[in-house]
Formats: sequence, C-alpha cells, structure tokens
Amino acid sequence: MDSAASPREPAAMRILVANANTTDAITEACVTAARGVAAPGTVIVGATPSFGPRVISNRAENAIASHALLETLAEHAGRVDAVILAVSHDTALEAARQLMPCPVLGMTEAACLTACMLGGRFAILTLGQVGLYEELVARHGLAARCAAVHGIPATPQDTLRDPEGVQTMLLAAIEALAQRADVIVLAGAVLAGMDRILQPRAPVPLLDGIACAVKLAEALVAMNLPKATAGTFAAPRGREAIGLSEALATLLRGG
Repeated sequence: MDSAASPREPAAMRILVANANTTDAITEACVTAARGVAAPGTVIVGATPSFGPRVISNRAENAIASHALLETLAEHAGRVDAVILAVSHDTALEAARQLMPCPVLGMTEAACLTACMLGGRFAILTLGQVGLYEELVARHGLAARCAAVHGIPATPQDTLRDPEGVQTMLLAAIEALAQRADVIVLAGAVLAGMDRILQPRAPVPLLDGIACAVKLAEALVAMNLPKATAGTFAAPRGREAIGLSEALATLLRGG
C-alpha cells in the first residue's frame, strides 16, 4: 500500500450572491441562476438585507438599499471568495469594492462588459423606467457601445406573478432591439435565468447579469490578484462612525 500522503483537494470557492432588495423570491431566483452556471465545486451563498425597499425603483430606494447591502456584505467579509451584487442597478458597487477584501462584481456591469466581447453594440432590456440604467451605462464608461436602453411596461411583481405574460413582452422587445444591437442584456434581478428560457426564440445572444458575474468572479478568484493598498479602492483605515452594525464599523476601521 502506498504510504505517500494523498494531495489535498483545493478548498471550494465560495461566492456570495447578495440581493439589495428585501424580496426573498428575487434572491432565490438569482441564487438558482448562479448555481445553474457555477463550475463544479463553486459554492453559491445567497443573502437578503434585513431592512430596505422590497424592490428598488427610484433614487431614494437605491440610496437606502446601499446602506442595507453594505451591512449585509460586512457580515460575510473574510468568509467568501467573491461577491456578486444581485441588483441590476449595481447598487453600492464602488463602495463594496473598496470595503470588501475580495472581488465584487455588479451584475449589470458584468453583463455589459461581456456583451462588448460578443458584438459591437449591445442593448439593455429592462422593466419600467430606463433613466437610471442610462446613467449606469455612462458611469461604467460604456455609453458609446450601448445602442439602446428599453423598458417594457411591467414590474418585478408582474414578473413573479405572471412570468409567461412578461416573457411575451420581452420577446417582442427583443425582436425590435435586435435590429440595432448585436447582443441584448436582460437587466433586472427578477429576470435572472430568463435568458435560458427566451434564447431559443431570440435572434441575438441574450445575457443574464448573474450568469456573467458568476463566470467572471470565478476567473478573478482563480487569478488570485491582491487587494489594492493605494488609490481610491484601497480598504479604509481608522475611520469612525456611529449607528452602524459592528461588522460594517469594523471594515471602516480596517479591522
């Protein structure tokens, strides 16, 4: 019998899928979509904030959700290898990247960057108003690659209640957008996994931000890049605050 010690198997990669809404059904949809594309051995952990808007639909709710999301992420700091923000507004993305000791990806940024590798111009298809998404694309520096941002007259609640009806509206919009865009991003956490359902009837590639973020997160973790120690994304040190959770306050102090 060979007495040589068997090689130790690498630890499982743990990716946190953190919703910024407080609707558990949306978190579950995102976790399911993430697990559907994750590599064998990747563990997907879901999280929902303990306070904040049920569904983010405006600037005020997005600001409130930013605090709630950072509190949630702080509870997992040092316990996960990467974070995916399961919110299509990429809520608190820059702050989360500064605070967390691991890679942090926004689902819409991940999908838009992936779209740029698949075609010349992409479109964003979402639910309801489009203004915040137009601003988000510009903030990510991708306005010149974005052919259109279109919203169908439906809400996340409609999608949970009548998925087939919303799918019909999405397909009609996809047909129209395909005349101008090479790739279409489905923007909305509640639309997680919808790409696989609609792709067989779509004339161009459809991208789900959760799926894109999972594969990019796995690649970044595998690259094992260090956390910045200088610049605007270096972790805070010695900052004091009141009224925050102990976990978030600890990150601000650099503990």
